Amino acid sequence: MDEIRQLRHFMAVVTEGSFTAAARRELIVQSALSTSVRNLERELGADLFDRTGRRVVLTEAGRALLPRARALLAGAEEARHAVADVAGLATGRVAIGTIQTLTCVDLPAELATFHRRFPGVQVSVRDAPVGELTEALRAGELDLAYLVPDAGDLPEGLTPYATWQEELVLITAPDHPLATAGRTLIRDLADEPFVDFRAGTGLETAVRRLAAHCGLERRITCDVTQIGLLVDLVRAGIGVAFVPRRIGERAGLPCVEIRQPEPGRTVVLAGRGPRPRNPAAAALAGHLTGRVTDAAPAAAGPPGGRRPPAG
Repeated sequence: MDEIRQLRHFMAVVTEGSFTAAARRELIVQSALSTSVRNLERELGADLFDRTGRRVVLTEAGRALLPRARALLAGAEEARHAVADVAGLATGRVAIGTIQTLTCVDLPAELATFHRRFPGVQVSVRDAPVGELTEALRAGELDLAYLVPDAGDLPEGLTPYATWQEELVLITAPDHPLATAGRTLIRDLADEPFVDFRAGTGLETAVRRLAAHCGLERRITCDVTQIGLLVDLVRAGIGVAFVPRRIGERAGLPCVEIRQPEPGRTVVLAGRGPRPRNPAAAALAGHLTGRVTDAAPAAAGPPGGRRPPAG
């Protein structure tokens, strides 16, 4: 199975954009992953990546291999699924994607519980912007993903297994004039500087939609890609920000309730089809939703973000 492993390492570099990040994702040292890709290039007789820049990019040969690699890996996954069916989930592999600001589910705790139930199942977790997760899910690189649909509906071919509503609040520095207000109106924020996520993330999409709905033209002082940095910048007084309530509470920052309209965002656990074909993914989806996934309407979780009730 060396060829399959080499193709998986090739796809990891494509997805992560670097050998370092790909090795971290595959849980191996970088030298081992680099050797694996070099061996694949030697067997194919062509370089697959241009390594001259800061970020590796595909060569023409690499671009030609990409769709075939995806198809071969998908076939290998189907074979694993067939074995898992027979083995009763004694073995298996499931890939799940998540947004960085997920708070409606304690994913580490849920995965730990799942691992205790199915110790032979390997779980791969990818943290990425919503657009990336959506494409990976549609391409079969992910079995499940937590998404924040831009227009409220999932793209064609994807199915919601459960939904949650997350409350958004305004976080401020401890000494900000609004820190003790408790609540405020959207229109009162017109002169406030904001810290925001880069475009394309689930939180940025929800906040942008909220601001547009209320006619608020925000002045973005700083945009970031990491929630920890956003919180630190708000704490330092560079600006205020809209975040899920739990993020503000965990950071110990003032959480100001927005009165009109009540802000929020919808988080969806999605997959392909009415039920995952991968037995390990079906088991994980059932675990995360508290029920066996089927074609029934998605269960709605409470704003606090606990697992939705069984359907």
